[in-house]
Amino acid sequence: MTELGIAMIGHAFMGAAHSQAWRVAPRFFDLPLRPVMSVLAGRDAGRAAAAADRLGWAEAVTDWRSVLERDDVHVVDICTPGDTHAEIAIAALDAGKHVLCEKPMANTVAEAVAMAEAAERAAARGVRAMVGFSYRRVPALGLARDLVARGRLGRIHHVRAQYLQDWIVDPAAPLSWRLDKAKAGSGALGDIGAHIVDATQFILGDTIREVVGTMETFVTERPLATEHSGLSGTASDETGPVTVDDAALFLARFAGGALGSFEATRFANGRKNALRIEVNGSAGSLAFDFEDMNVLQFFDGTEDSAVAGFRRIVVTEPEHPYVGSWWPAGHGLGYEHAFTHQVVDFVRAVAEGTDPAPTFADGLRVQRVLAAVEDSAASGTWHQV
Repeated sequence: MTELGIAMIGHAFMGAAHSQAWRVAPRFFDLPLRPVMSVLAGRDAGRAAAAADRLGWAEAVTDWRSVLERDDVHVVDICTPGDTHAEIAIAALDAGKHVLCEKPMANTVAEAVAMAEAAERAAARGVRAMVGFSYRRVPALGLARDLVARGRLGRIHHVRAQYLQDWIVDPAAPLSWRLDKAKAGSGALGDIGAHIVDATQFILGDTIREVVGTMETFVTERPLATEHSGLSGTASDETGPVTVDDAALFLARFAGGALGSFEATRFANGRKNALRIEVNGSAGSLAFDFEDMNVLQFFDGTEDSAVAGFRRIVVTEPEHPYVGSWWPAGHGLGYEHAFTHQVVDFVRAVAEGTDPAPTFADGLRVQRVLAAVEDSAASGTWHQV
């Protein structure tokens, strides 16, 4: 096989990002298989057809189950709300299709367990599954992981992670599916908190073992959305209840002994996509902010104190993760490039017959952390992951 037929389920915000990645990856990276954008599936025939034409898919269908029967489909890319992930992923894996599933992997631990079990069954037949934690593929965070793995920070003491957005600060913003627990599973915790849980575990090569947290909903009633576009849509005169958290904060202990503090909110006025991570170790520190995504701050604690200070590393050199296939040094990358890198890693793993990371087992681990935070917020006590 030289071609890899792709079926994408869903075509909104994440569908557009994934579509660009499938289009671009084989044009900038030497891939062992050529992705073919075979079919897009969406619930509304008109919108699905328009999206397929705009995003570069060969055709559109309204029944996602039909793509599982097609011989020209080898991969199912899931870009739907969280309440559908488990059903689609398990069916696709059982049908022998490789699966790329957007995060958070599921809405509940039970769903994530079933998905991980399906992925384990499929792996025995050479079928692969990956969760789409795209920030792992930001070159600066790849460099951060490398520095930690090489011991440049020494023993890790502290991790601080924030994901700050402001897109629903306005109480008149409409009630999209992301504010409905039945569809989204949780609010800021699962939508953006999942990213910083995965990213910190990725950088440290360690896992969170215990949490204590709190969650808050600031606006409990919103106008109903009449038409979905982007993240929120347009509003009607009717209102409905917000059933998810607007903000989640928690403390964590890592298995290796590090302490962590985490904050995820969509009410940080003026912050658009501020995913921030700082790691402090016995020999150094590093700091990252996605709103300056091509830069990693690094402090080498072994240097002479007279000249020591945080070093600003512009992560655009060809030896940095992924960067060698793009532009000359100093010509920065953007949000969409992480999705391209995700496709590259996924395709190469499928061709090599290896499990692409993060696996569904990794996704389940993140889901267990999210569930422990929710349980802790309800009880006010520490919870094991």
